Amino acid sequence: MPHPFNYLIFALSLLAGCIIFISIFVSWYIYDHSNLYTLKWIDELTLPIAARIANINAGFDETSALLKYKYPDSLLDVFDFYDPVKHTEISIERARKAYPEYTGTKQINTSNTKLAEKAYDIIFLILAVHEIRNNNERTDFFKQLALALNPKGRIIVVEHQRDFINFIAFNIGYLHFFSPAEWIHNFENSGLRVNEIKKLTPFLKIYNLSVK
Repeated sequence: MPHPFNYLIFALSLLAGCIIFISIFVSWYIYDHSNLYTLKWIDELTLPIAARIANINAGFDETSALLKYKYPDSLLDVFDFYDPVKHTEISIERARKAYPEYTGTKQINTSNTKLAEKAYDIIFLILAVHEIRNNNERTDFFKQLALALNPKGRIIVVEHQRDFINFIAFNIGYLHFFSPAEWIHNFENSGLRVNEIKKLTPFLKIYNLSVK
């Protein structure tokens, strides 16, 4: 390359390298170093006694075995809402092939979950609901979960946010997440009350929800 372009190529390569390094480092911090998979953050939430729990995933489940260990005396139902027609994230398909589903996992549809009414004390949705890309579908899904919750029950949603800190971490990948305002809009339109909002890491928020 002509001499002036060498500096430009070097600068662009350095920028790309920094972006990749930051993304990998943040991913390591969240998934390998934080308390996400220790589930210690659950102890800091105001939750009812859990006789029956639902854990709902989007086709990739790393938490059901951990929840069963944390709640050995509770009945745990595990559901997978992944639909390859609606939810087109290619990484989920790769993960499903590499990571076996939890024994007894039931397949559900976001449009008709068929969950028993007022059956659950706690419903966990850990890094799952952002895969429902359609806003109306997401709101309708939460409405159905509200019906499946007993009057004193809680829905726990853990998600990345479409905010500045996640932009720094994942660059344009942060567009895969939703803004805090959009989450609150979904919850309120579903008949859910936000009781607590906590940060699990600077990149993850926990929403503690109940029926209004």
